[in-house]
This record gives sequence, structure tokens and C-alpha cells, in this order.
Amino acid sequence: MEQSENDILRRVRKIEIKTRGLATEIFAGKYHTAFRGRGMSFSEVREYRAGDDVRDIDWNVTARSSKPHIKVYEEERELTMMLIVDVSASRMFGSTDRLKKNVITEIAAVLAFSAAQNNDKVGCIFFSDRIEKFIPPKKGRSHILMIIRELVGFRPQGTGTKLSEPLRFLTNVNKKHCTTFILSDFLDTSSDGEALEDALKIAGGKHDLVGIRVYDPREAELPDVGIIELRDAESGRKVWTDTSSRAVRDHYAETWRRRSEQIETMLRHNRIDTATVPTDGDYVVELIKLFKQR
Repeated sequence: MEQSENDILRRVRKIEIKTRGLATEIFAGKYHTAFRGRGMSFSEVREYRAGDDVRDIDWNVTARSSKPHIKVYEEERELTMMLIVDVSASRMFGSTDRLKKNVITEIAAVLAFSAAQNNDKVGCIFFSDRIEKFIPPKKGRSHILMIIRELVGFRPQGTGTKLSEPLRFLTNVNKKHCTTFILSDFLDTSSDGEALEDALKIAGGKHDLVGIRVYDPREAELPDVGIIELRDAESGRKVWTDTSSRAVRDHYAETWRRRSEQIETMLRHNRIDTATVPTDGDYVVELIKLFKQR
């Protein structure tokens, strides 16, 4: 359904009131703690001391001097947060009172306001099976409201999902280290797993990647409601399904379970911290859990 400009502005204002409050009450402080040390510039090398993080050991200097040395960093005054947002057709699905798009929009807004409260820049990449829009990182409330407005009213050209595209784009456009949140259902329709693995590896080597996976409960299991027509939002393919059959429902659930397992394995393999958020769940709880594990 077409949204009028007034409808969009009303939704932006409503989202701002809700998510700005959440960012202030819940994530202020936690955001900085979770990403402290992620935006650091190299300062010097010194000898290892008891209690130092072994991940900071400089193995080249250690080998030359025969004594363990670590790299010392100093925190950069300004960090950058990038939001990689899935705007493919599957985001418009929702069997509860919220579409996946609504949940993704609110989470993106909370993260953006959290960054703003720490005086960090926020940028955004919208993607489907292509790069749909790039919003360069900037500071300020008006910039974040512009991002939210785009999240609410943006109409993509593509319908499919190709996650390797925004990851490659991020690597090319952001030379400086940044924290990047990928907000998606991760249902990649490109069938090019190798390209995605390569893109994750390269982007993850330069940036701090965090996955926020949003899904709808009906994607995980079918209800027993007789014969229904199912339609793939991204390919347009339709199929009639007898949901009264236990075997059909079990096959559907098992297919989803295997696909979810593949996604989780891929993200874990690339050392990407991830939160999984159902559309009928509380994303605040999942975000706090994610922030605490970092």
C-alpha cells in the first residue's frame, strides 16, 4: 500500500520517540562498553605484562626480540557505525502484528541513536540483490531521522537478496575501521555461497561485523490450516501445500532448521557475533544479550 508523506513522517516521529528512549535508558554506556577498543589506532609496541590480552601480541617483534611484545592502541576520538539493511521483498512478510521490516527499522533506529549519544557517525547501506542506496556516515539527530525516514518509505528496485554485494561495497567505500551491523533475515537467494564467504572474510578482516537476524515464526513452522497457497516473496514462485499433513509440516520445519543451522555456522565460522530476533519477540532482550556477550 502506498504511504503518503504525512504517514511516513508520523511513523518516523513515533519510531523516534520509542527508540530514542530505549537507546537512552537501556543502551547508553552499554554501547560504548560493547565496542570499546573496536575503533583503535596503533600507538606503540611494548613488552608483554601479566594480564595483557594475548590477542594483542605482535608476533613479528616477539620473534625478533625473543621476548613477548604487544601492540598498544589508543582509542580514536570518533567511531563510525555502519548499518547494512536488507530491503529485499522478504522483509515485507509478517504473520504477527509486525512485519520483519518494522522490527529491522526499530532496531536500526535504536542502534543509530545509541551511536549518536556516543558522538559517533552513522552511515547506512540498503541492499536487495544489488546496492539500493548508500547514506554516507554523519553525525546528528537530523541525519538519523533522515535514515529512519528512508527505512520507513524506501522502495527498492530489486526483490532478491545478495548479501555479498553490500559487504563488498562496505570494503570499498569504508577504508577506516568501523562497527557494522547487518540487519537481515539472511535468506540469501543468490546461491553463491563462496562469494558470500569471501565477502564476509574480507569485510570481517577490516571491520567489526555484527549480525542481527530477524525472522517470522511462520517461516519456522506451518500451522495446520488445510490446503493453502504459499508464495515466495522474492522469486514470485507459488505452490499449493496441504498443511493438514504432519509429514508436510515436519518437512517444512526441518528445511527451516537446516537453513538456520547453515546461516549460524557461516556467521560463527567468520567470528560474527549474532542476535536472532523473532517478529513476535522482544528485540530489546536480544540486543542486551548481544551487547553483554561482547
